[in-house]
Amino acid sequence: MRENSQREVEEILELLKSTWRILGITETIHDTCYAWVLFRQFVFTGEQGLLKVVIEHLRKIPLKEQRGPQERLHLISLRSSVDADDSCQDFTFFQSFLSPVQKWVDKKLNDYHLHFSEGPSMMVDIVTVAMLTRRILGEENDKAMESPDRDQIDRYITSSVKSAFMKIAHFVEIKADTSHEHVLASLAEETKKLLKIETNIFSPVLSRWHPQAAVLSASLLHKLYGNKLGPFLEHSEHLTEDVVSVFPAADSLEQYIMSVMASVVGDDGLDSLCRQKLVPYEIESKSGTVVLRWVNGQLERVETWVKRAAEQETWDPISPQQRHGGSIVEVYRIIEETADQFFAFKVPMRIGELNSFCRGIDKAFQIYTQLVTQPIVDKEDLVPPVPVLTRYKKELGIKAFVKKEIQEVRPVDERKSSEIVQLTMSKLCVRLNSLYYAISQLGKLEDSISERWAKRQSDKINIRRSMNGKSKGVVSNQKNQFDGSRKEINAAIDRVCEFTGLKVIFWDLQQPFIDNMYKNNVLQARLDTIVEVLDLVLAQLCDVIVEQLRDRVVTGLLQASLDGLVRVILDGGPTRVFSPNDAPLLEEDLEILKEFFISGGDGLPRGTVENLVSRVRPVINLIKQETRVLIDDLREVTQGGKSKFGSDSKTLLRVLCHRNDSEASHYVKKHFKIPSSAPPST
Repeated sequence: MRENSQREVEEILELLKSTWRILGITETIHDTCYAWVLFRQFVFTGEQGLLKVVIEHLRKIPLKEQRGPQERLHLISLRSSVDADDSCQDFTFFQSFLSPVQKWVDKKLNDYHLHFSEGPSMMVDIVTVAMLTRRILGEENDKAMESPDRDQIDRYITSSVKSAFMKIAHFVEIKADTSHEHVLASLAEETKKLLKIETNIFSPVLSRWHPQAAVLSASLLHKLYGNKLGPFLEHSEHLTEDVVSVFPAADSLEQYIMSVMASVVGDDGLDSLCRQKLVPYEIESKSGTVVLRWVNGQLERVETWVKRAAEQETWDPISPQQRHGGSIVEVYRIIEETADQFFAFKVPMRIGELNSFCRGIDKAFQIYTQLVTQPIVDKEDLVPPVPVLTRYKKELGIKAFVKKEIQEVRPVDERKSSEIVQLTMSKLCVRLNSLYYAISQLGKLEDSISERWAKRQSDKINIRRSMNGKSKGVVSNQKNQFDGSRKEINAAIDRVCEFTGLKVIFWDLQQPFIDNMYKNNVLQARLDTIVEVLDLVLAQLCDVIVEQLRDRVVTGLLQASLDGLVRVILDGGPTRVFSPNDAPLLEEDLEILKEFFISGGDGLPRGTVENLVSRVRPVINLIKQETRVLIDDLREVTQGGKSKFGSDSKTLLRVLCHRNDSEASHYVKKHFKIPSSAPPST
């Protein structure tokens, strides 16, 4: 039945065609008129099938040069006129039929977001009709080559995108009263949605005539939103709630716009496009300024809190398991809370802001370290001054010597003396434990900062490079950000360890060790009595100090013990005299001290102890030598020669001053003008 109907239609058409010549109708006229009739019917019915037939007939219309001379003349003769506004407008044949078609499709395409929101299939045919009618009419006006199809697509995109943006901007402003979000933040989200619709639905259609349709719409939306954003950026000086809301949304939109453009032209093409078509929002730069302002203010507060925590510290261990002070735990809590706040901001940041933040944290740890070591006095304030160097004189009484020695001792400042007394072994160990806790937790803090920064930045590297001409958002290695703190803390630990040892030997044990050991003669006060006291000190120390610092503190105590021993031998004052016969006793005492610190393998490593003890052996070796040998060696050194014992003139002179024989006394008196220990005559 359908085949019969089709056959009848074809027969009727053939019959009509037989009359065309008589009526002056050509194929061109037929296709034009028929396309107009069908298009008019499409406008009334919306039936897409009619539109496809319209396209078919429009494509059949030949170009001007493809028409014969007779047909060209005939078409020129076919004209119409329309009266409008007291004037008569003249139209060619094609203008009469196709201008209304063009006007209708242009109107739809100038707002294609409104008219084709349900799907792109109809839009493809409408754009095809628009381009075909444009070609035919353009030929009539000799404008075909002046304005290519992509320029018309440009106009469609510009008109429709602007219209759609104005609508969403109006919509956002209306709902602003009921929304808790800033208008610009909401507008950024709506603009992103609009661009997604553009790239997913419309750009694939328009790209048939304009390969960079998506680039055009993306860059236009970037400009339209940028016009709204500009005044807000100019007045954003602090990290307010509005800034925290708008900056991330605007930056996210810009990132998405860049990604859309990059998907069309690639990363290399994006560099060129950004320079030519876009004025970057520079949110990262503006955001960096306000973030840096926040960081500086926050770090000032951190420093205040750190100082308060350290000043209020009592230096008692938190518990037997946590032997550090509570202040360092509080410091880490403050710093970690500040870091959490820093990374909670979703605003864009550059590596500069992170570096400033880390430098501030590094400074806070250094301030804490300085406060921990603030009461640690200098060695000169802790170690008694060296007695005046005198020579041995047999006939003088001990009491005179002691009296003179006491008169020459420099008094210690009362305030410093009080501070030193308060620095008990337990409190010194807690200070050390707190410093160790500070440095041992730095790695975790660095890892946390590095990981969170990398997570923030990884998705933005390529886009930042295109927009800024260089990569400002690269993931930096944060593993060395706190090297200043590490250096400061390690130096502080060394200083406190040294102080602890010196305090034990030169302050706590000054009387038995510095003042009385080897007094009058070596046999009277040996080192073994001191070792018993040192054993109690070590037991107290090991009860409090953390295992990781034990050897460092004990090493400090060993070094101080050796310093004390050398002090007694070389600068012991007029109550200390030695002879070669004393050398075996001194060697025995040194061996006792060495084995005490090795403690059968439970103490310091034997190699460490041997290395430290080795500096005392040459001094004892000098005690072992006869006076004449020492005098000859000192004479050789003072004349520019070398000591056969590897010693210096200062050490040799001190050994001779403490030598209990008249030959040594006479030599140092004659050649070095060393006075005797006798008090001045009255």
